[in-house]
Amino acid sequence: MTSNQSIRILTLAASLISALMLTPAVAQKKYRNPSSQETVLWLPEKQPDARIRYASDNAVQFGDLRLPDGEAPESGFPVAIFIHGGQWTADWTKDYSNSFVEGLTATGIATWDIEFRRMGNQGGGYPGTFLDVAIGADHLRELAEKYPLDLERVVAVGHSSGGHLALWLAARKNLPETSELYVPNPLPLSGVVSLAGVNDLKRSLELGGRDDVLKLVGVATREEADPRFAETDPARLLPLGVPQALIVGTSDNEWRVAMTREYADAARDAGDSVELTILDGANHFDVVDPEGPAFPVIKEAVLSLAKGRSADGSK
Repeated sequence: MTSNQSIRILTLAASLISALMLTPAVAQKKYRNPSSQETVLWLPEKQPDARIRYASDNAVQFGDLRLPDGEAPESGFPVAIFIHGGQWTADWTKDYSNSFVEGLTATGIATWDIEFRRMGNQGGGYPGTFLDVAIGADHLRELAEKYPLDLERVVAVGHSSGGHLALWLAARKNLPETSELYVPNPLPLSGVVSLAGVNDLKRSLELGGRDDVLKLVGVATREEADPRFAETDPARLLPLGVPQALIVGTSDNEWRVAMTREYADAARDAGDSVELTILDGANHFDVVDPEGPAFPVIKEAVLSLAKGRSADGSK
């Protein structure tokens, strides 16, 4: 071995030792999705306790029920209804968020993770998508006859377009009986958590160019959309009468952050309790990563609302 080779080896060894000395004993969690297109599909999945059909018109009308480990409280487990995103289209299923739902279940909350007709499925869009989500949520009443579920503590949680549908679940009690989407005696909710949601259809169209909301409500032009927005857009159905937690990341679309701020202000002005959280550095899929730094914030919001408190923790 030459003297130059010896010097290089010693230099490399010193660098490695220095790096090890500077590495913290516990690494700080970081957001793990390098781009908004990289989801958490690769995370491990577990089978649900039960896969249950809530209707029989279409093969996608089902939900996965997961129960926490351990003995249920006397009143039953609180429940989170989870509604996945994907632009309300059949191109996306609920599979991408399975691990997130598992993470919620591990916090001590039963989860009812529903699939539903989307655009591209027969009967999807208006009114089928909305009716499926409504019927799926109300099906918890039947599930509670068999499983230990506390229907006094039900929170709707939705991601992206699912955030819109979660808010709409709370808003549907404000629909007139003449609406095609009207369902009598809707299941009451304790609160809603919208994760990077399309919370305001009209402003998402205007700010974000989301023409897919026109397809969702079954119209071709913006001029035709207004009557349909009156029964499908949570921002048009305020106040919802339940506390809401809105969570979005700074690395998401600028229009989505701006729209979420506007919706939060409008909901508060209407008298609703709203907690807006903007996560520094989080992108669109970081908010459904059960191992990332967003999850403790989301967990606290869901648990708080499931315990009957407002989104900011007050009664």
